[in-house]
Amino acid sequence: MAEDVGDKTESATPRRRNEAMDQGNHARSHDLSAAVLLLAGLLAIQLSGRGFVDHLAAIMHGLLGNNFAGSASALLDNSARLIAPHVLAVVAPIFITMFVVALGVSLLQNGGLRFQATALQPNLARLNPVAGLGRFFTSKNWVQMVMNIAKLAIVTTVIVVRLRQQLPLVFSLAYMSFPQNMMAAFALVYDLGIRLAVSLLILSLLDWLWQKWKFERDIRMTKQEVKEEAKQMEGDMETRARRRQLARRMLLQRIQSDVPRADVVVTNPTELAIALKYDPQTMNAPRVIAKGADYMAMRIRQVAVEHGVPIVERKPLAQALYKTVEIGQEVPPKFYQAIAEILAYVYELAGKGTAKRQAVREQSRPPALSAKI
Repeated sequence: MAEDVGDKTESATPRRRNEAMDQGNHARSHDLSAAVLLLAGLLAIQLSGRGFVDHLAAIMHGLLGNNFAGSASALLDNSARLIAPHVLAVVAPIFITMFVVALGVSLLQNGGLRFQATALQPNLARLNPVAGLGRFFTSKNWVQMVMNIAKLAIVTTVIVVRLRQQLPLVFSLAYMSFPQNMMAAFALVYDLGIRLAVSLLILSLLDWLWQKWKFERDIRMTKQEVKEEAKQMEGDMETRARRRQLARRMLLQRIQSDVPRADVVVTNPTELAIALKYDPQTMNAPRVIAKGADYMAMRIRQVAVEHGVPIVERKPLAQALYKTVEIGQEVPPKFYQAIAEILAYVYELAGKGTAKRQAVREQSRPPALSAKI
């Protein structure tokens, strides 16, 4: 049976999912952000406690109890000066809490921090009235319309039911003193807000689950697309493997040509190998001409044995040189003492200690090393 390439039955690969999310296509519910922000704002007000009420009272006193004598503009300036600190104390904690919560919800829905430049690019196709009319009849818009009707019904139901339960309190507000009725009204509004926020949060979570299901369905792939992506990935892996193989071959060739010129090879003894060369006539300090770990270290030792280059085991020195000095660089002065002792030992074993030491002493570069060999 011939395969229908248009039948998207396969789950999206991680690469396909990341590409879709980088283009701004992901499971996202604006209602979830709004519901969480509403709930976070109300909880921030509750956590503010008595201080929130005191600041509100100070704001009311600054607006209504300001007896400043002067022009209207001066009165306005004086009122602003009185209430500004209290407005800031009321607004700042709420705004900071809502900003942090909004950022967290956005990162959660976006799958992390993503810069989506494609979302900022103009799309002239959206200005087409025919296409816009066609989008109106899509399943997404129908579901969104149903969600909006459900939100309206839930909000209305919650308000009506709660107000009916609190009718005695509502009617008694007129018979309370000013501070008492304000506190009672505030408590009633806050209670309604919490109930509405929780109801909208539940509904928005359902909306987000639907958006997530729809996103996964939209990015599904055909079997042919999965096969083509697998071929592309294999091609990329083969290319990277060829590059690594070429780099390894070039490094081996360099080891084969440079290690025979070394004066000594410092080892770990098996994991690391660093080939050093020092020519007082042309170098300021000993230079690392080859280094390697594991297999490369073994090859350096093999070439050194084949060409009679001395091998000295110095674990701390080998580790430090491997981590801090690159191929072609001269060793730092802090290693002069250890390297000078190794070179002096090697020259003595090779039977050329006298000539080498005399040549080194005649050099003034570097004096710290020349004095030690």
